[in-house]
Amino acid sequence: MGRFRDALAAPGLSAIAEVKRRSPSAGDLRPGADPAAIAAAYERAGAAAVSILVDEARFGGSWDHLRAARATTTLPLLAKGFFASEDDLRTAREAGADAVLLLLRDLDDATAARLMALGAELGLDAFVEAHDAGELARALALGADPIGINARDLSTFEIDRARQLELVAQAPEDRIVVAESGISSRAQGAAAELARADAILVGSALMRAPDPAAKLAELISRPLVKICGLTREEDVACAAEAGADLAGFILAETPRRAPAVLPVPETMLSVAVFVGEAEETGADLVQLYPKVDGHRARDAALLREGEEVARVVDLPWLGEDEEHWEKAAEATGRVVLAGGLGPENVLAAIEAVRPWCVDAARSLEAAPGIKDHDKVRAFLEAARS
Repeated sequence: MGRFRDALAAPGLSAIAEVKRRSPSAGDLRPGADPAAIAAAYERAGAAAVSILVDEARFGGSWDHLRAARATTTLPLLAKGFFASEDDLRTAREAGADAVLLLLRDLDDATAARLMALGAELGLDAFVEAHDAGELARALALGADPIGINARDLSTFEIDRARQLELVAQAPEDRIVVAESGISSRAQGAAAELARADAILVGSALMRAPDPAAKLAELISRPLVKICGLTREEDVACAAEAGADLAGFILAETPRRAPAVLPVPETMLSVAVFVGEAEETGADLVQLYPKVDGHRARDAALLREGEEVARVVDLPWLGEDEEHWEKAAEATGRVVLAGGLGPENVLAAIEAVRPWCVDAARSLEAAPGIKDHDKVRAFLEAARS
């Protein structure tokens, strides 16, 4: 395996940041984009690799774009085009690519295998893309690694994110899996991460942004922020506008009990919070606290499709935030830090624990179950500072 695959295997969610001037589905994105400058900016913003469109007819790209990017970044470069011949791969290697895209939609298994073998000889990783269950099965049988799961149907250009996440979750853990297309928010990236994607490939959302590198940094920034104890649509709207990534709806007996899991925008994931036993609600995630001696346990599991994907470390021990944070910092895996967090202490908590997500509820209230919108905005501002 080469350095493109290895770069995506780093802990946490990696990002392949794409340079493309236009798209068949969206038209012109950034017609005058400078691949060299943008690739260098992506590296500074934390990209694991850079994807360069080299197809002129559909994407406004060229091999010269890849050569220009190679001159300004040390990151692995993915040459992205509609490749079907050995000459394509040799050109990619000569231009400075570390990996090439192979679309199973356009290639039979024999051709894909031949190109993968040549790529290995040339020192190129084959980034094999699938967009349905049949193509994923083919990719696995071919031994592809890494594998891209594209949410966009290349015939209709429609995005089916739910199907993508199902396929990502089905891929074996020993393969590097990349979620492609349609990701424009931290929450959408987190959804792919929790489904077991190792990386996301983002293009249009970056190229449309006023500052592509700043948008990239936003998408991969951690911790995420969860606002819990939401009971009203206007409070959900405030949390979303302030930049929250997860919306928590408590469905246990409490003054903060929500009437239901309320609708959330695409920029947020919904979380149904239960004590003892969970019920089907249609929420993206479930936060489940065990019952201990008839009371809610301290910590909870964050579940996706019934499987634990993070630990919620809750309730300050002995009322001392610092001691709570020290214990939380010892936890392994993804940590959702909760318990006594507010605008005044969330930054210190983040620096002490480095959690995957921070969670606040009571400290942001005007009354039980009613959010103080100024406090919600202040919490988000502090957590992002």
